[in-house]
Amino acid sequence: MTSRASKPIEILLVEDNPGDVRLIEEALHEIKVRNHMSVIGNGIQVLEFLHKQDQYLHSPTPGLILLDLNLPGKNGFEILQDTKQDNALKHIPVVILTSSQSEQDIMKSYNLYANAYIPKPVGLEDFLDVVRAIEGFWLEIVKLPLDRVEEE
Repeated sequence: MTSRASKPIEILLVEDNPGDVRLIEEALHEIKVRNHMSVIGNGIQVLEFLHKQDQYLHSPTPGLILLDLNLPGKNGFEILQDTKQDNALKHIPVVILTSSQSEQDIMKSYNLYANAYIPKPVGLEDFLDVVRAIEGFWLEIVKLPLDRVEEE
């Protein structure tokens, strides 16, 4: 696939496992994704980042969120619910990227308006394939909003 002609977007990776963060960063680097990625591993800090509070006053608004469900502070469901209920954030696609394959977690994620649910694969090559697929679909094929969309 060819790279998007539009300007790069900000990716927010919400992941507390350093090994998974490293794998995702390496996969994105390997496939030469030119988008910037912020990484936060604590649910409370993610909400501060998204709402531009405290140390994140000047944080960029993400164009895509990759969200793990199992986090310290606040879990992924709480972050997803907060994001999708906020008029300034609800337009941001949220892709659940988690180790859980529970039907209950899948249903709850979609009921909270997740845009996709992807179980983390176990093997390295499978993990790289998933990251490549996310990049191909969300960063090359799909047209994402470039600016905040606020609706009342």
